[in-house]
Amino acid sequence: MRISGLATGMDIDQMVKDLMTAERVPLDKLSQQKQTYEWQKDSYRELNTMMSDMRTAASSMRLQSGYNAYKSTSSSTAVKATATSASLAGSYDVTVNELAQSAKLTSGQAIMNDAGTAAKGTDRVLKSTETASFQITNSKGQTASLNITASDTFKSLAEKIAGAVDDGTGESLGMRASFDNTTSRFFISSKAMGGDESFTLSGFSDTTIENRILGGVANTAQGKYGSVTFDGIIVDNLKTNATTINNLKLDLVQKGTATVSVQSDTQAPFDMIKSFVEKYNEFVDKTQTLLTEKKYRDFPPLTDAQREDLTDKEIELWEEKAKSGLLQSDSTVRGIVSDLRNAWMSPVSGVPSGELNMLSQIGINTGAYQDGGKLFIDEAKLKSALEQKPEEVMNLFTSGTDGIGDRLYDSVNKGIDQLGKKAGTPGTLIDSSFLTTRLKNLDEQMNTWEDKLATIESRYWKQFTAMETAMDKMNQQSMWVQQNLFGGM
Repeated sequence: MRISGLATGMDIDQMVKDLMTAERVPLDKLSQQKQTYEWQKDSYRELNTMMSDMRTAASSMRLQSGYNAYKSTSSSTAVKATATSASLAGSYDVTVNELAQSAKLTSGQAIMNDAGTAAKGTDRVLKSTETASFQITNSKGQTASLNITASDTFKSLAEKIAGAVDDGTGESLGMRASFDNTTSRFFISSKAMGGDESFTLSGFSDTTIENRILGGVANTAQGKYGSVTFDGIIVDNLKTNATTINNLKLDLVQKGTATVSVQSDTQAPFDMIKSFVEKYNEFVDKTQTLLTEKKYRDFPPLTDAQREDLTDKEIELWEEKAKSGLLQSDSTVRGIVSDLRNAWMSPVSGVPSGELNMLSQIGINTGAYQDGGKLFIDEAKLKSALEQKPEEVMNLFTSGTDGIGDRLYDSVNKGIDQLGKKAGTPGTLIDSSFLTTRLKNLDEQMNTWEDKLATIESRYWKQFTAMETAMDKMNQQSMWVQQNLFGGM
């Protein structure tokens, strides 16, 4: 039981609080140290995330396919051409002789409902007392028997046709079907295209349903193969309207002739290189700030008690200084930046004599010392190198293990690993990094101190309670003496 200062007149609560404030100093220091480590960990992880983005950009820079970029144009809408990294520059004559088609059947005339008006999808196919049936057989010999009930509408009949399955195996016949309200017709086709695709509607139980589906057209539909002539070479029996010839992807759109031109696309590798340089420069900006910002030693992290006495704005301004300089002159970060700079600027040894072997030769240079190693691109010079010496630029970045692309990729990977050992890698479940281990140790120390402080506070209260109890007894004895000595007067 705690007894406040009734006997002594002292503010025991405040006295214990003041004593515990002094006792909490070691715990507050541990808490501040923990906050500092957490801020450092956040900074390291932010750099790690930036390097992960750099690694994604660097991964394509080390592959020849990133530089073997081509673009294609077509002189006609008959064919759409798409160049691949393996395409050969040149001009090609392309003639679309025939488009591949599915087997398709459309009602020969508008279908009328029982009221004598053009049918809609929601109209019933049969009268309320009627039923009907027919069969669909595809080119594989698979047959589906379809039953039409009095509740079927033209729309539901189309759905039955589209979902037709073989009577014996249950395998889909591969059909498409819809009923069009605008024309009051069925549109029925096979899903696949090609001359070997076909289907037949037969076995109608009555002529009414046959007329309502076919409308007078033949009951069998046959698909067509596609055919294209590429520089005099005929490629036929196509079952789709997309094909690849001489590493050039062709989409056949309509019958006709086109001239397809394939040429080197300098914009793609230019954008790839520029994208990495931009990410690299962002990283340099960030690291330069962290490495050189001022450290305010008189602004440690705030304790909970200190926060209670400050406004939100005061807390913000204080923490701005408290977070400053946490990675000032950090050796890990400096080493990473240095490795990346060397990967960029060192000459490439794996290229033939006389060919491009340094970035400066293609318009990429470092700025002044105060720029911290940022790279600057002479865009005109880089584009000129890509146009006039595309293979040499490719070799500069991809030559063996010494190409700039590989060196950068390896340096970025090394940096990610170093930062991960320091503060863990974002997105990973297991974190045995240096700072995480330190934080766990601090948590254990803080828990121990919390228990210790609880014991100390309890001791103080016992001591003050004992004092209050003694004082209370003394006061009672004093009152008894006074009453007995002066009670009769």
